[in-house]
Amino acid sequence: MSLMTDDVINFTSMLRMSYDFLHSGRKFNIKSNRKGKKLISVVFPFSDLVFAAKAIPIFPIRLEKFKVNTYLEALNSASGLFGWKAVSNFLGFIRKFDFLKVFDGIIDDVINSLNYKYNKMYDLGIEEGVSNDFCYGIKALYGMHSSRHNNLDANLNVIIRCSAFNKYYESLKRFSDKLIWLDIPPRNIGNALEICTENVKETISQLEKLTGNSITDNDLRKQFRISNECRELYREIIYEISNSDFYPCNPATFSEILALLSISFQDFNSNAETYLKNFRNLVKEMKERIRKKIGMDVSNRPRILLTPRFGGWEPESHNLIYKMGGRLLYADWEILGALENVEVNTYSDPAENYAKYLMDITTKGVGCDNNALTDSYIRVARKMDVDGLIFIELFGCHSISNCYTILRQKVRNELEIPTTALTFNKIGENIEQVKTRLGAFMEMFN
Repeated sequence: MSLMTDDVINFTSMLRMSYDFLHSGRKFNIKSNRKGKKLISVVFPFSDLVFAAKAIPIFPIRLEKFKVNTYLEALNSASGLFGWKAVSNFLGFIRKFDFLKVFDGIIDDVINSLNYKYNKMYDLGIEEGVSNDFCYGIKALYGMHSSRHNNLDANLNVIIRCSAFNKYYESLKRFSDKLIWLDIPPRNIGNALEICTENVKETISQLEKLTGNSITDNDLRKQFRISNECRELYREIIYEISNSDFYPCNPATFSEILALLSISFQDFNSNAETYLKNFRNLVKEMKERIRKKIGMDVSNRPRILLTPRFGGWEPESHNLIYKMGGRLLYADWEILGALENVEVNTYSDPAENYAKYLMDITTKGVGCDNNALTDSYIRVARKMDVDGLIFIELFGCHSISNCYTILRQKVRNELEIPTTALTFNKIGENIEQVKTRLGAFMEMFN
């Protein structure tokens, strides 16, 4: 039985977000469903300019066909007649009589289908000749583009200070000549902000040329406001709700919610306004359940931060931690600075404001120096008031994984909480080894 079943079946916003993530991307394979809009690949949470161009940003794995779509399509059809809230209430009622465990299968499919597809994209990347020196994330991303590049109108390549990732961007020339480049210069250049602002404006021009739509300052400000509210809601879940002694669901479900938010945040499920609406409802539902004491007392469970997970991690970790008496939390985009707001001011240049936002991310996160990155880990771990930290040493990662030695020392000196590292190469590999390592780690809290 899925750990998520009883919880998610009553979370209307989670049902809708899951549907939008797993299904709405697939429909864009058919160009008539796009209503004339261009479909643009994004692989980091930098979709604002694409939305402002009235185009559709998409994290490319969402173009794949997921096994669960048949069930979710039925739910979506029912929601069109009765509304998602009524569907959720109905499912919660008949769940009590689900002797055949049909709903366990549906929710398990939602969880497992994505992980299965990630591994398929990883395998495809290997088959296409991606170097073994690259990490899981790059191999999977290459596989995604190899599989679905014919459905894309362009790729937005935001250049970060990771040489392997930028080589991956270059490799996309094999599939498309519609590559839109946005370079984020290193901050140690004296006029870095000026250069980045010009790069943002050039990207805007390329998007306007591709889509045939002009992007006004008001278009940018409108999108920034939507994104900022999503970021604020995200931070509210990370810092307020995750730190609560009572959760609106069991801790394994809560981890799944954080994982879904992490991956869907990259493209807002291709519809920013709907995503924001669902995000609002999710936070509202969480708070309401906590107020009514619907969920689980977690006051005796240590809070464990696992990071980084965006380049690849073992999803079974949070189920294992749950069974071992803990609660596992994810906060990668906050650590990397992606949850900082973009300044919205009528009298300032929105392109420059977005350039400041992008440069702040590279100052704290991917490709910055190890001291700055580990300081960000410490900042977030302290603010979340976590009791322990698990670091993923990702095979093939040369930008982040090599900072663990520095991080471990800083954690010991500044936070005085237990830490451990897990090696990762591919989802589903070495589960027993992960279980043994996590078991030894959790013994420290007994």
